[in-house]
Amino acid sequence: MRYAIYFTPRQDEPLARIAANWLGRDPFGAATRPVEAVGELSAAEVAFHTASARRYGFHATLKAPFGLAPNETEASLREALDNFAEVTPQVVIPRLVVGQIDGFFALVPEATLPPLNSFAGDVVRAFDRFRAPLTEAEIERRSPDSLKPQEFRNLCQWGYPYVFETFRFHMTLSGRVGPQESPRLRAAIDSLFADVLRHPVPVDALTLFVETEPGAPFMVLSHHALGRRPARKTA
Repeated sequence: MRYAIYFTPRQDEPLARIAANWLGRDPFGAATRPVEAVGELSAAEVAFHTASARRYGFHATLKAPFGLAPNETEASLREALDNFAEVTPQVVIPRLVVGQIDGFFALVPEATLPPLNSFAGDVVRAFDRFRAPLTEAEIERRSPDSLKPQEFRNLCQWGYPYVFETFRFHMTLSGRVGPQESPRLRAAIDSLFADVLRHPVPVDALTLFVETEPGAPFMVLSHHALGRRPARKTA
């Protein structure tokens, strides 16, 4: 069993509904749903391009999937999440846009947001005690030879290459797409998400996802609203 700490909009928000329809799965429920044709893409093409993202559900990674440390439990993790979220303020992304990272499409902030990056770093640090160390096999699955030195150090120390200086907030919408297919896929995504991306996106909660067994779809386990109580100031 693995856990992950993600950001995802609430199930009833327009962005979440559109993304669930695009990916063919809502991480708040167990059932998949038939994908539909979008623009020039057939339903079969949409299903093909979204297959790898579908298992994880619509999300932005804050603390990448991890096994629990031996001295921790699901209950202790959820309690810590609730306590952290209670005193941590929301961060608002003024605008998300469609971008392409290493070949896959994702929603990314239009501009760099230092408060968002700082928040993500705080999550990584705060919950690292819950993470069991990576095994050699898990490190190998990350293709360490392809990582930059800082990314490899992050992988060994924090369990994920893309944290702190290498972090980039993104909400994945597809697998890797070749240059010939990219224009058609981008056009379909742009047409589907254009209206909802006109609005700011509040990062207003931490959501705990769980993978119950290897290869199983990641599901929402608990949702922890941010900023319910101001942080206590010290002299």
